[in-house]
Amino acid sequence: MSDEINIQFTRFSAFYSPLIATIAGGFLVEEGLAPKHSVAPPGKSAIEGVVAGAVHVCQSAPSQGFGPLERGQTPPVVHFAQINEMDGFFLTARAPDPGFSWDRLRGKRVLVDHGGQPLVMFMYACHQRGLDFTSIQAIDVPGDRMDAAFRGGEGDYIHQQGPAPQQLEHDKVGHVVASVGQAIGPCAFSSLAATRAWLGTDMARRFMRAYRKARVWLLATLAAR
Repeated sequence: MSDEINIQFTRFSAFYSPLIATIAGGFLVEEGLAPKHSVAPPGKSAIEGVVAGAVHVCQSAPSQGFGPLERGQTPPVVHFAQINEMDGFFLTARAPDPGFSWDRLRGKRVLVDHGGQPLVMFMYACHQRGLDFTSIQAIDVPGDRMDAAFRGGEGDYIHQQGPAPQQLEHDKVGHVVASVGQAIGPCAFSSLAATRAWLGTDMARRFMRAYRKARVWLLATLAAR
Protein backbone atom coordinates (compact mmCIF):
# COMPACT_ATOMS: atom_id res chain seq x y z
CA MET A 1 0.00 0.00 0.00
CA SER A 2 1.32 3.45 -0.95
CA ASP A 3 2.07 6.13 1.63
CA GLU A 4 0.27 9.44 1.02
CA ILE A 5 2.57 12.42 0.64
CA ASN A 6 1.10 15.92 0.86
CA ILE A 7 2.72 18.54 -1.37
CA GLN A 8 1.68 22.18 -1.43
CA PHE A 9 2.43 24.93 -3.94
CA THR A 10 2.68 28.57 -2.96
CA ARG A 11 1.54 29.31 -6.52
CA PHE A 12 0.62 26.79 -9.17
CA SER A 13 2.43 27.52 -12.42
CA ALA A 14 4.27 25.72 -15.22
CA PHE A 15 7.28 27.61 -13.86
CA TYR A 16 7.47 24.86 -11.25
CA SER A 17 7.51 22.05 -13.80
CA PRO A 18 10.20 20.01 -11.94
CA LEU A 19 7.82 19.54 -9.00
CA ILE A 20 4.74 19.13 -11.20
CA ALA A 21 6.53 16.45 -13.22
CA THR A 22 7.54 14.65 -10.03
CA ILE A 23 3.85 14.36 -9.18
CA ALA A 24 2.32 13.84 -12.63
CA GLY A 25 5.08 11.75 -14.19
CA GLY A 26 4.62 8.75 -11.92
CA PHE A 27 8.01 9.16 -10.24
CA LEU A 28 6.52 9.25 -6.73
CA VAL A 29 4.32 6.25 -7.44
CA GLU A 30 7.46 4.32 -8.42
CA GLU A 31 8.75 5.05 -4.91
CA GLY A 32 5.56 3.78 -3.25
CA LEU A 33 4.20 7.27 -2.59
CA ALA A 34 0.68 8.48 -3.38
CA PRO A 35 0.93 12.22 -4.03
CA LYS A 36 -1.77 14.65 -2.97
CA HIS A 37 -1.15 18.24 -3.97
CA SER A 38 -2.77 21.56 -3.09
CA VAL A 39 -2.21 25.30 -3.39
CA ALA A 40 -1.77 27.47 -0.31
CA PRO A 41 -5.05 29.27 0.46
CA PRO A 42 -5.20 33.09 0.15
CA GLY A 43 -3.47 34.81 3.03
CA LYS A 44 -1.52 31.68 4.01
CA SER A 45 1.96 30.55 3.04
CA ALA A 46 2.81 26.98 2.13
CA ILE A 47 5.46 27.15 4.86
CA GLU A 48 2.66 27.45 7.43
CA GLY A 49 1.20 24.18 6.18
CA VAL A 50 4.56 22.45 6.62
CA VAL A 51 5.04 23.84 10.12
CA ALA A 52 1.49 22.80 11.07
CA GLY A 53 2.19 19.23 9.92
CA ALA A 54 -0.50 19.22 7.22
CA VAL A 55 2.07 19.33 4.40
CA HIS A 56 5.20 17.22 3.96
CA VAL A 57 6.90 19.24 1.20
CA CYS A 58 6.15 22.68 -0.20
CA GLN A 59 7.19 24.83 -3.11
CA SER A 60 8.60 28.01 -1.67
CA ALA A 61 11.66 30.25 -1.88
CA PRO A 62 14.78 30.72 0.25
CA SER A 63 13.65 34.30 0.95
CA GLN A 64 10.99 32.81 3.24
CA GLY A 65 13.76 32.30 5.78
CA PHE A 66 14.96 35.92 5.78
CA GLY A 67 12.36 37.13 8.29
CA PRO A 68 13.23 34.64 11.06
CA LEU A 69 16.96 35.11 10.41
CA GLU A 70 16.65 38.90 10.74
CA ARG A 71 15.00 38.31 14.12
CA GLY A 72 17.84 36.03 15.21
CA GLN A 73 15.65 32.93 14.94
CA THR A 74 16.24 29.61 13.21
CA PRO A 75 13.85 29.25 10.25
CA PRO A 76 11.29 26.49 10.97
CA VAL A 77 11.96 24.71 7.65
CA VAL A 78 14.93 23.79 5.50
CA HIS A 79 15.09 24.69 1.80
CA PHE A 80 16.65 21.47 0.63
CA ALA A 81 16.36 21.44 -3.17
CA GLN A 82 16.35 23.91 -6.02
CA ILE A 83 13.40 24.18 -8.42
CA ASN A 84 14.81 26.92 -10.64
CA GLU A 85 17.61 29.44 -10.50
CA MET A 86 16.20 32.50 -12.24
CA ASP A 87 13.35 34.91 -11.60
CA GLY A 88 10.51 33.71 -13.82
CA PHE A 89 8.63 37.01 -14.11
CA PHE A 90 8.27 39.10 -17.25
CA LEU A 91 7.12 42.56 -18.28
CA THR A 92 4.32 42.74 -20.82
CA ALA A 93 3.40 45.88 -22.74
CA ARG A 94 0.28 46.65 -24.71
CA ALA A 95 2.14 47.03 -28.00
CA PRO A 96 5.24 45.41 -29.53
CA ASP A 97 8.46 47.17 -28.51
CA PRO A 98 11.54 45.38 -29.90
CA GLY A 99 13.81 48.19 -28.69
CA PHE A 100 12.43 48.20 -25.14
CA SER A 101 14.60 49.55 -22.34
CA TRP A 102 13.59 49.77 -18.70
CA ASP A 103 13.71 53.57 -18.63
CA ARG A 104 10.52 53.50 -20.72
CA LEU A 105 8.67 52.60 -17.53
CA ARG A 106 9.21 56.08 -16.08
CA GLY A 107 5.87 57.70 -15.42
CA LYS A 108 3.98 54.64 -16.68
CA ARG A 109 1.28 52.71 -14.85
CA VAL A 110 2.72 49.28 -14.13
CA LEU A 111 0.75 46.45 -12.55
CA VAL A 112 3.47 45.10 -10.25
CA ASP A 113 3.08 41.82 -8.38
CA HIS A 114 3.37 42.96 -4.74
CA GLY A 115 4.07 39.48 -3.33
CA GLY A 116 7.08 39.58 -1.02
CA GLN A 117 9.76 38.09 -3.26
CA PRO A 118 8.35 39.20 -6.65
CA LEU A 119 8.20 42.84 -5.56
CA VAL A 120 11.71 42.91 -4.11
CA MET A 121 13.12 41.19 -7.19
CA PHE A 122 11.32 43.62 -9.50
CA MET A 123 12.70 46.58 -7.56
CA TYR A 124 16.20 45.08 -7.78
CA ALA A 125 15.78 44.56 -11.55
CA CYS A 126 14.88 48.24 -11.86
CA HIS A 127 18.04 49.10 -9.90
CA GLN A 128 20.14 46.84 -12.13
CA ARG A 129 18.77 48.60 -15.20
CA GLY A 130 19.35 52.09 -13.80
CA LEU A 131 15.68 52.84 -13.16
CA ASP A 132 14.43 54.47 -9.95
CA PHE A 133 11.47 52.33 -8.85
CA THR A 134 9.72 55.41 -7.44
CA SER A 135 9.65 56.94 -10.93
CA ILE A 136 7.00 54.46 -12.08
CA GLN A 137 3.36 54.31 -11.03
CA ALA A 138 3.35 50.87 -9.40
CA ILE A 139 -0.23 49.61 -9.21
CA ASP A 140 -1.00 47.09 -6.46
CA VAL A 141 -3.75 44.68 -7.50
CA PRO A 142 -4.19 41.28 -5.73
CA GLY A 143 -2.19 38.66 -7.61
CA ASP A 144 -5.22 36.63 -8.65
CA ARG A 145 -6.85 39.71 -10.20
CA MET A 146 -3.88 41.22 -12.03
CA ASP A 147 -4.44 39.38 -15.31
CA ALA A 148 -8.11 40.36 -15.52
CA ALA A 149 -7.25 43.96 -14.63
CA PHE A 150 -4.73 44.22 -17.47
CA ARG A 151 -7.10 42.54 -19.91
CA GLY A 152 -9.71 45.07 -18.80
CA GLY A 153 -7.50 48.01 -19.71
CA GLU A 154 -5.74 48.76 -16.42
CA GLY A 155 -2.07 49.73 -16.65
CA ASP A 156 0.43 50.31 -19.43
CA TYR A 157 2.55 47.31 -18.43
CA ILE A 158 2.10 44.22 -16.27
CA HIS A 159 4.64 42.22 -14.25
CA GLN A 160 3.70 38.52 -14.14
CA GLN A 161 5.18 35.10 -13.67
CA GLY A 162 5.35 32.84 -16.71
CA PRO A 163 3.39 31.47 -18.44
CA ALA A 164 0.76 34.20 -17.87
CA PRO A 165 2.68 36.78 -19.97
CA GLN A 166 3.06 34.32 -22.83
CA GLN A 167 -0.69 33.62 -22.65
CA LEU A 168 -1.42 37.35 -22.92
CA GLU A 169 0.74 37.48 -26.03
CA HIS A 170 -0.93 34.38 -27.47
CA ASP A 171 -4.31 36.00 -26.89
CA LYS A 172 -3.08 39.21 -28.61
CA VAL A 173 -3.70 41.20 -25.45
CA GLY A 174 -0.08 42.20 -24.86
CA HIS A 175 3.53 41.72 -25.91
CA VAL A 176 6.35 40.45 -23.68
CA VAL A 177 9.10 43.06 -23.70
CA ALA A 178 11.49 42.09 -20.89
CA SER A 179 12.57 39.30 -18.56
CA VAL A 180 13.14 40.19 -14.91
CA GLY A 181 15.39 37.13 -14.66
CA GLN A 182 17.69 38.40 -17.40
CA ALA A 183 17.95 41.77 -15.67
CA ILE A 184 19.01 40.12 -12.40
CA GLY A 185 20.89 36.99 -13.45
CA PRO A 186 21.05 33.56 -11.77
CA CYS A 187 19.90 33.42 -8.15
CA ALA A 188 18.25 31.08 -5.65
CA PHE A 189 14.69 31.84 -6.71
CA SER A 190 12.44 28.84 -6.03
CA SER A 191 12.95 25.86 -3.76
CA LEU A 192 11.47 22.87 -1.99
CA ALA A 193 11.13 23.12 1.77
CA ALA A 194 10.35 20.72 4.62
CA THR A 195 10.98 20.34 8.34
CA ARG A 196 14.28 19.01 9.61
CA ALA A 197 12.47 16.08 11.22
CA TRP A 198 10.79 15.03 7.97
CA LEU A 199 14.04 15.27 6.02
CA GLY A 200 15.41 12.46 8.18
CA THR A 201 12.65 10.03 7.21
CA ASP A 202 12.50 7.26 4.65
CA MET A 203 9.65 9.11 2.92
CA ALA A 204 11.98 12.07 2.36
CA ARG A 205 14.62 9.83 0.83
CA ARG A 206 12.04 8.32 -1.52
CA PHE A 207 10.77 11.78 -2.46
CA MET A 208 14.30 12.98 -3.25
CA ARG A 209 14.95 9.98 -5.50
CA ALA A 210 11.72 10.72 -7.37
CA TYR A 211 12.57 14.41 -7.66
CA ARG A 212 16.02 13.70 -9.08
CA LYS A 213 14.52 11.33 -11.66
CA ALA A 214 11.92 13.93 -12.64
CA ARG A 215 14.59 16.59 -13.19
CA VAL A 216 16.60 14.26 -15.42
CA TRP A 217 13.45 13.45 -17.40
CA LEU A 218 12.58 17.13 -17.82
CA LEU A 219 16.02 18.00 -19.15
CA ALA A 220 15.84 15.20 -21.70
CA THR A 221 12.23 15.74 -22.83
CA LEU A 222 11.00 18.23 -25.42
CA ALA A 223 8.48 20.78 -24.14
CA ALA A 224 6.01 19.71 -26.82
CA ARG A 225 5.55 16.37 -25.07
